[in-house]
Amino acid sequence: MQEMSRKNKMFTDSVIRRMTRISLDCGAINLAQGFPDFDPPKAMLDRLAEVSYEGPHQYPITMGAPNFREALARKCGRFMGRKLDPNTEIVVTIGSTEAMVDTIFALTNPGDKIIMFSPYFENYRAQAIMADCEPIFVPLVPPAFNFDPNVLEDAFKQGAKAILICNPSNPSGKVFTYDELKLIADLCIKYDVYAIMDEVYEHIVYEGHKHTYMNSLLGMWERTVSCSSLSKTYSVTGWRLGYAIAPQSIMERIKQYHDFNTVGAPSPLMEAAVVGLDMPDSYYEEFGAHYAHMKKIFTDGLKSIGIPFTDPQGAYFVLANIGPYMKPGQSDVQFCEEMAHKVGVACVPGTSFFNENVNDIVRVHFAKKDETLYEALNRLADIKKKMA
Repeated sequence: MQEMSRKNKMFTDSVIRRMTRISLDCGAINLAQGFPDFDPPKAMLDRLAEVSYEGPHQYPITMGAPNFREALARKCGRFMGRKLDPNTEIVVTIGSTEAMVDTIFALTNPGDKIIMFSPYFENYRAQAIMADCEPIFVPLVPPAFNFDPNVLEDAFKQGAKAILICNPSNPSGKVFTYDELKLIADLCIKYDVYAIMDEVYEHIVYEGHKHTYMNSLLGMWERTVSCSSLSKTYSVTGWRLGYAIAPQSIMERIKQYHDFNTVGAPSPLMEAAVVGLDMPDSYYEEFGAHYAHMKKIFTDGLKSIGIPFTDPQGAYFVLANIGPYMKPGQSDVQFCEEMAHKVGVACVPGTSFFNENVNDIVRVHFAKKDETLYEALNRLADIKKKMA
């Protein structure tokens, strides 16, 4: 038989999704894969019920249904402070994952280099490899996950084509400050580098922090692609409605890859989601308060148990130190699999996110109902005894 592709030898399957399968098999509470166990907004569910009978049920326009793109332009333009053209500057994708893949293929050529911060969302490295690109990692230093500007500029000097930034960050929960983004923007302009922004957690930012859109900074609209989705903001991770926003010159390339990659997003789900995109500002205020509430329950519980963790500025993850509970020679992957079975809580090993040699960190998420979080904390309370 002919040899198959060698690319997949450079990365594994998704460890996050693997932990979901393990948690399902053993009945653990899944705090690994970041999806909520509560319902989307009622208005969207009611509209979905209507659409199930009314339609549409056939292929949409490839770039996304016109009314959905118009709603995206209204909503995103409002928060970005910019008038967006729904016909030339937006494409609807199968989740933000596809938006990122299409963007990387649209901006890079084989052999190009992409800067990304570590820890990073596991998809990024695999996406870069699939595009025959080389990742250049710049460490974010805990507990605040700051970066060294000189180390970052050294990465730019290596001839990078793009920088990929998750803001707010998965898994660290870092929210990049205006000054940090301005520094990155200045380097992008100085070295002629594109900025690929993953902004799916844009509305999950905690007190004392503010999300700034990279494309709003002077000189950055022309070289920035903002990728996001409805998954987190409206609790519809299974609807797979994502999008990319970019200037027309870049968007034309992204649309071309999207057209042959997935054809189009689900017609009935786009129709049902329009009412969500037209929600008033009060929705986002209540949404943010709900996540602050869940964060307090979970982080207060971890403090009470005595599990060390880093406090997130945004998103809905904590990085917890499981070093005190590990057996000698045990890997974090082995620990997480054992923890799912013995403790009944699933999390993600930190080696999925760090380029550095880190083996004692796990990612846990708290986008769950109060009762789910309390039960998870109850199970974690005697983690030391159960993992002995």
